[in-house]
Amino acid sequence: MTLYAVTDSAWTGGQTLMEQVKDALDGGITFLQLREKDLEYDAFLQEAIEMAKLSRKYGVPFVINDEVEIALKCGADGVHVGQEDMACRNARDILGPDKIIGVSVHNVKEALKAQADGADYLGLGAVKATPTKTDARVVEFEEIKKVCDAVNIPVVAIGGIKKDNMMELKGSHVDGIAVVSAIFGAENIRKETEELRKKAEELRIR
Repeated sequence: MTLYAVTDSAWTGGQTLMEQVKDALDGGITFLQLREKDLEYDAFLQEAIEMAKLSRKYGVPFVINDEVEIALKCGADGVHVGQEDMACRNARDILGPDKIIGVSVHNVKEALKAQADGADYLGLGAVKATPTKTDARVVEFEEIKKVCDAVNIPVVAIGGIKKDNMMELKGSHVDGIAVVSAIFGAENIRKETEELRKKAEELRIR
């Protein structure tokens, strides 16, 4: 969970998404989520199949955002669901006990419910203002710490995290950080990922 990468096709530029993901894997991401909000089903599935194969080659866990059926069909390691998506319990019923399920949370109450419902990890945010989700409420430092201390599953901070503000989370007890543009918006994805990984490892030292 140290450095969790969330894809965003909006940042592909001159590369394909698969080329970007390979650079991020080479740079040292430790967890990968495929997020596609607007892609047609068949194209999404094909992309997911290809990305699942790539992530397996690197031994990096791979989950699909929201789409449980896609996760099953492509052989992903699991799914990540939000508060407005399929309930964690329902996802667990479909995927079974061995798949990874992550849940987006914003406070202690949601965190405890997700854990009770069988979540394997939590995505907590937004911890900073983020252009990826302009309507997201920023979770204050003290609330981040309360969530981390309230649960016994990993908590990954997400939302507006970059290399120059990551260490502001020091002491919050998060288990890792999740980023989108900090990796996929970088000019040199591999180099930036390597630097983010080093900082994320420093952050986890309590």
